Formats: sequence, structure tokens, C-alpha cells
Amino acid sequence: MSYLKFDKTVLASLEQSLPKEVLYTNKSGAYHCTTVLGCNTRKYHGLLTIPVKQLDDDNHVLLSSLDETVVQHGAEFNLGIHKYGGDHYSPKGHKYLRDFTCTTTPCCIYRVGGVILSKEKVFISFENRILIKYTLLEAHSPTTLRLRPFLAFRNVNELSSENSFARTAYRETENGISMCMYDGYPELFMQTSKESEFISQPAWNKNIEYSKEQERGYDYKEDLFVPGYFEVPIKKGETVIFSAGISETDTSMLSQMYDTEISKKTNRTDFFLCLKNSAQQFFNRKNAEELYLLAGYPWFKCRARDMFISLPGVSLSFDDLSGFEKIMATAIPAIRNFMNGQPIGRDIIEIDNPDVPLWFIWALQEYAKETSEKRMWEMYGDILKETIDFILDQRHENIKVHENGLLYVKGWEKAVTWMNSTSQDIPITPRSGYVVEINALWYNALSFAADLARNMNDDAYSDKLEAYASKVKENFSKTFWTGFYLYDFVDGDHREVSVRPNMIFAVSLKYSPLENSQKKSILDIITKELLTPKGLRSLSPKSPNYHGTCEGSQIDRDYSAFQGAVWPWLIGAYLEAYLKIYKRSGVSFAERTMIGFEEEMYLNCIGSLSEMYDGNPPFKGRGGVSFAMNVAELLRISKLLKNFRNS
Repeated sequence: MSYLKFDKTVLASLEQSLPKEVLYTNKSGAYHCTTVLGCNTRKYHGLLTIPVKQLDDDNHVLLSSLDETVVQHGAEFNLGIHKYGGDHYSPKGHKYLRDFTCTTTPCCIYRVGGVILSKEKVFISFENRILIKYTLLEAHSPTTLRLRPFLAFRNVNELSSENSFARTAYRETENGISMCMYDGYPELFMQTSKESEFISQPAWNKNIEYSKEQERGYDYKEDLFVPGYFEVPIKKGETVIFSAGISETDTSMLSQMYDTEISKKTNRTDFFLCLKNSAQQFFNRKNAEELYLLAGYPWFKCRARDMFISLPGVSLSFDDLSGFEKIMATAIPAIRNFMNGQPIGRDIIEIDNPDVPLWFIWALQEYAKETSEKRMWEMYGDILKETIDFILDQRHENIKVHENGLLYVKGWEKAVTWMNSTSQDIPITPRSGYVVEINALWYNALSFAADLARNMNDDAYSDKLEAYASKVKENFSKTFWTGFYLYDFVDGDHREVSVRPNMIFAVSLKYSPLENSQKKSILDIITKELLTPKGLRSLSPKSPNYHGTCEGSQIDRDYSAFQGAVWPWLIGAYLEAYLKIYKRSGVSFAERTMIGFEEEMYLNCIGSLSEMYDGNPPFKGRGGVSFAMNVAELLRISKLLKNFRNS
């Protein structure tokens, strides 16, 4: 029995099936993403979407889709589906779709009369190549399979239209053809494992519509070029593999290539394994020396804050020490270069945000917890001390250590925390001065490093940090405590009283500057006003600025992202805080809370979590289809709960 499975009753309903998306990556920046029906609803969707460095830093859709047609006795049954104007779908191939499963790889079962055809897809790791495997499970008469490619050759942020500049000629290759429509792009090689005939029938398929872009207020119509179709006879029990990649391949090896890749996949047979599989897709290997962690799909890059928040969950939660250490081996030179005022030299963005060094230290702290203090000190002790001294020496342009020991940052004109939506480069949710989670992280970093240095016999350094930590603890409550919860930030006479989730970190972190009574009070108000089945709201519904749905224009969506939208990654800190306070008696509550996320494996991006959710029921998924911090924190808490159960 497959864990992720949908039958024809779900698949035949466009209302139910079109919102369900599938994502596969090659762990080198390229991806395949579409709906379970194969009907693209976003401009970011595509069968083969890859980075093209010679053009820009974005991904590019080469092969948008591939329509299959089953031919028997001269009758054609088209299995494809596209949306056109007036909610018109053609050719409505989904009516033949009987079953969709997603265990190791997406598998569709089509039934056309007496023909039963399976279609499976796999993305080759570290190679810009997708393989689509067709198996004729049942047929009572001669059957032909036609494969019609829809080509885009464009940036994921743009749309293509019919034009006279496109190169529509092709050249023949082994069992296929290759094409390159525009300068700067690589050739796209389309080949089959079995000898096939390519029938040239060049045409532009015009006015395909992407409903998700229409909802978001963007341009949503596109023309795609169809050069013709491949035709190949197929017998009952026979398999044909279609390959699309940027290099020619030996077609006799496609079956072996497919099987080898399948053997590497994580079988998604339960909630945890779905999250593990999703986590592995965020890894992005640029070369043998550099391994990055993308913030999500389909439009995210490697963002420093996201990387350090996500890293423990996507690696240490299933004992992947090598993955953690390789990411750190890439990140640490960038951090050192930034601290020394040199070019970063790595594809990591937003490393200058003032909370980044503190999240970096938190990630090291998680590593120490999962390995040992000794190993952490030996591998990362030097960079830990360098980072703390960088802050103490006032060398960060937007971190000031004040006399009270607290960190002060400027955030009125530039978004400097994870609540980073902007309009015309001005923060929509400005947070400035003494920011609550930044100072909670600061106290935690000082205390962690002080204890670690003491245990490693570096008493002088430990004494220095303990003195700073003591000052921070003394002034933290004086600055942030309202009597019931914590101000979100304090800047001069401005005290931000909005109930926001950022104060949870002052409770969840190992070293907290708060008393137990304060921790319980904070947890209570977050539970009452911010907790939802999908995570924590970014703002209490009691606030006059609360927006419960994240929809409308770009500015409307950006505004609501941190004015009420729910962020699943915050549930990690919330449940960690809950378990710190209630210990084993809180395990059953934490487990019930985690179970609430399991239904998301069947909604939106299958087997993963959306970037954010509406603050109001039914908590609809919004933003990116798969978001690293969300997946990572659920994995980290799963490991924490496992440790509780085993203790």
C-alpha cells in the first residue's frame, strides 16, 4: 500500500487535483515541478528546469511539458492536459488517469479502453536530465506511443511568446533530436531508449494559461513551441524511457541509469520519510568543494539565515553529519570573508543581516548537542570565537553592543530580521532597535560559548563571555517584559506591543534570560493567540493590523505575510519550549501537534510543506511550494520527540 496515493475520484476533479503539486530536484539546482495531472499551473513549472549560469543566476524552463498519446487501430487518445482561456482544458487527458502514487518517484496509471499504461519520472542526481519511464501493462492489440514536447527556453520569471528569433530547426541524435532555441542556452537532447521516429510538425501552441500566476496578479499566458512528436511502437510488458537532458546520452544505458537512480531514493512510506526526502532536495552541490542549502522551491536561492536555521533539521535529524559539515565547509569561508570585509566568494545571499551570525552559532550549538562538545570545539571552536568577537568588537555595520549588553540594530529603512517583506525596498513590518529574538539568540550564544570554553579549559575566554551574558540577562527582562509577555522590539520610546511569535525563542533556546513564571506566561499567550494546526501566526488576530488570508496583489500578499500568515517553522521553537517547561508530560501534546502537519503531505506540494499558510481556517498553503525551514524544524522536533520517548 502506497503512503501517498490518489485514486480516480480525486484525480478526475480538477478542483481537488490541480492544487496538488510534485517536486523533484537533482541536488544541483535543477528541478522538475508540475501538478499530479501534469497540467502546469505556474510559470515556474516544467519537466526540465535548470540553472543557466552563462545567462544569469536564475533557473530556466527548457522542457515545459510532454504530451503522451496512445494510438490503437488509428484512434488517438491524448493523455496531456493544458489550460486555455475561459477555464477550458484540453485535451483533458486526466479523464484517463486512474491512479497516482508517489513512493520513490511519481507514478501515474492511465487506462484507455483495454490499454493500461504506467508513467514514472525520475531526476538524475547532479545531472540536468529527467527520465520518464512508460510501461505498457495491458493491451490487446498493437499500440503506438506518441510523445509531443512543449519547449519554452526561458527564464522562470518570464513567459515565452511566438517570435521570429527562435531557432526551430533540430538535428538528429541517437534515437532522438536536439534543439537550442536561443543564444546562450545549452542544447536540449530528447532521446528514447527504443528506436523511435521523429515526425517534424513545427507549431506554436498559443495562449496556454497558468492559473496560479493569474491568481497572483501576474502575466499568465504563454506560447510554447512544439517541434513535432516522437512515435514508438510498444508491446504489452515493454518499457520505453524518454530522456531530456543537456548532453547526449547512450540510449542503451537509460534503463540502467533509471534503476541506479531509483536505488538512491528515499521511500516515502510515512510522514518522517516524506520530510526526509523533501529535506534532501534542498541540497545544492555546485562543484566537488561547494555544497549549499537552498531556502526552498521554486524561486529561492541560498539565503544565509534560512541555511543556518534549516541545516540542523535537514542533516542532524537523521544523523547526516557529513551533510552538515559539508555545508559548513562552504559557509564558513563566506562568513570569514564577510567579517574581514572581503568579497564573500560564495553563492550565499543576505549574509549581512544582523541575526545571521547568531543563527550560525545556534546551528553549531545543535551540532554540539548531536555529537559532542569536544568534536564541536575541535572543528568549529575558532570560528565560534571569531564570530562572537566580531560582534563584541562592533565590526558589524548593523550591530551595536550597548552598555546594557543588548544588541541594537537599525531596521526602520531595511528589513533586518526573518520578517523581511518589503514594498519599494521599505520594510512592510519594520523591526528596529532591541529586537527580541536577536537578543535572545545573543544571550544564548554568549552562554553557550562561555560554557563550552570553560569545559575546554579556556577559562579566560569563558570569564569574558560570562560577564557579558550576565549583563544581558540582567537587562533583558527590564527591556522586553510587559508583565505578561515580551515586546517584539524596543527602540527608544517605541515599545512594540503586538503579540508576535518571535518571543518564543527566549523560552525555547537552551540558555534563556527569563524566569520560569515568565516562560509559562509567554507560552500561554502564544498558545491562545498564535498557535494553529499549521504553525504559529505571525501576528495575533486581536491586532487591528491582522490579515488572515494571504491573497490578492503582490503588495497585499507581502503585507499579510507577517501580519497574520502562519509559518510552520516556528512550531519547532514552540514545541521545544513546551517540552522544556512540561517535560515528559508535554510529549503527548507535542505528538498530537505534529500529527496535524501530516495531512499536508497530501495537499499542495506532495510530501512537503508550503512556505506559509493563511492565518484563518482552512489555513490554505501559500508562497513557495516547498520551504526548507518548515521541513527542517519538523524533522528536528521529530528527533527531539524520539529522544524523549527513548529516554
